[in-house]
Amino acid sequence: MVFSSNVFLFLFLPVFLGLYYLSGQRYRNLLLLVASYIFYAWWRVDFLALFAGVTLWNYWIGLRVGACGVRTKPAQRWLLLGVGVDLAILGYFKYANFGVESLNAIITSFGMQPFILTHVLLPIGISFYIFESISYIIDVYRGDTPATRNLIDFAAFVAIFPHLIAGPVLRFKDLVDQFNNRTHTLDKFSEGCTRFMQGFIKKVFIADTLAVVADHCFALQHPTTGDAWLGALAYTAQLYFDFSGYSDMAIGLGLMMGFRFMENFKQPYISQSITEFWRRWHISLSTWLRDYLYITLGGNRKGTFNTYRNLFLTMLLGGLWHGANFTYIVWGAWHGMWLAIERALGIDTNPQRFNPVKWAVTFLLVVVGWVIFRAENLDVAARMYGAMFSFGQWQLSELNRSQLTGLQVATLVIAYLSLAFFGLRDFYRHATPAAAMRSPAQVNADGSIGLDWARVMTRALILLLFAASILKLSAQSYSPFLYFQF
Repeated sequence: MVFSSNVFLFLFLPVFLGLYYLSGQRYRNLLLLVASYIFYAWWRVDFLALFAGVTLWNYWIGLRVGACGVRTKPAQRWLLLGVGVDLAILGYFKYANFGVESLNAIITSFGMQPFILTHVLLPIGISFYIFESISYIIDVYRGDTPATRNLIDFAAFVAIFPHLIAGPVLRFKDLVDQFNNRTHTLDKFSEGCTRFMQGFIKKVFIADTLAVVADHCFALQHPTTGDAWLGALAYTAQLYFDFSGYSDMAIGLGLMMGFRFMENFKQPYISQSITEFWRRWHISLSTWLRDYLYITLGGNRKGTFNTYRNLFLTMLLGGLWHGANFTYIVWGAWHGMWLAIERALGIDTNPQRFNPVKWAVTFLLVVVGWVIFRAENLDVAARMYGAMFSFGQWQLSELNRSQLTGLQVATLVIAYLSLAFFGLRDFYRHATPAAAMRSPAQVNADGSIGLDWARVMTRALILLLFAASILKLSAQSYSPFLYFQF
């Protein structure tokens, strides 16, 4: 089941919210767990057993680690066992096919018979719930959170359906208090509805429209320079609006249930360095990699060379986390290389002024990286890069022109205008999500309560666009969120 589906919008969500608010505080976490398992099982029931098994395993490991004491040797042994099993599960389901295919490519080149392995199906969301489970037992080991004895709360944390499939990557220590005691107010519910609708509009109106353009450009066998750059720019916008749209919807659903999740995006395309980009893009993953991988590798504590190595390895493994393909490894290496170079050059990663040249260079590096991230394989990436940097024919190919519509062009222009507007507004005004979601009520000069009509009109416009998005969704074919595959 996906958020952008009629089944979710008109059946699952209203039924769940109705039961959720009719039930008492005592039973809401249990109801959330059951609903999340139904949400997950809608895809495949058999993988629900794996999901529940991973949850029970990490709950038990957390108890063992907690019983041994903070940072003790026995606790470390339990931690290594827990992390080892988690990574083994992730490695089998996510990388077994890739490993066997790579090995077969080598041994067949020597005339040997290839290995035969039944194709392993990748469970949806496994990267997210494995990472969240690992962070929990590490936090227990470090003493950042006590081991919970409440299995229902822990299982609900791992399974909570708003973020289950594609993040944000949450941490138990950040949500444990909200599981025990969270507030439910009309303002918070209204804020959640607005945030959900914004994400839905991003996904259906912008990302899905640009997906057709990107897919067509990347499928061309002989793209022109214009085709390649159009595809790269279309995918750059598509990925942001698709993934940030999902995050908005997840955060909005959390608010409807009384939870406040961490922000996952902060106008990343306004960044003036790759380091700043990773402070603004997929924030929950980048901070996870920093706290649990980069620091574990030694961070910047063991000399200059090791700092560069750790930056590179962290992003290399972060790329591999995204999928079992050499393209993701190269993409991770690309970002790791630039992080290390920026560190070596001492580039200002917290700029107080907007520098168009630094922004242009950073945006170019990001777009170039997205090409190999999107490409099905290295051959497709090479074909796209060859066309982009041959600087040959800038005119679109006849095949591309015949497929491109005025709506798609207009959507691409609107996407980049909105990125520029909201990005610059964030940079200069330091706008925060809390400020952007204030209640439409305001206090007048005479002390009476009135309405902020600008905010009321904004929410009315969002509601109209949301309704139009639902109509568009009903008319189009199924379009999953891009990060489902990770």
